[in-house]
Amino acid sequence: MPKAYWVVHVDVRDPDTYARYREANAAPFQKYGARFIVRGGPQTQMEGASRARTVVIEFPSVQAATDCFHSPEYQAAKAIRDPVSTADLLIVEGYEG
Repeated sequence: MPKAYWVVHVDVRDPDTYARYREANAAPFQKYGARFIVRGGPQTQMEGASRARTVVIEFPSVQAATDCFHSPEYQAAKAIRDPVSTADLLIVEGYEG
């Protein structure tokens, strides 16, 4: 079964409130086996458009990634993030080739 990834591009308008989101998302990420691959480090945009922050989170499966997103725990964390940020979030199946 291939792993899955959340690929998130986000602009944050209130870093203090966003820090509360990061604290709140720790429990659901642990519950669903998430592991950060990229967590907002420096980036260089080579083509197209992007947002200021990029995050890539690995999950054991597409099902785990989807279940995490829809979980009440993550939705509570997301409710903290939504008013202070704009995000694009994709769930992508990994390649096992």
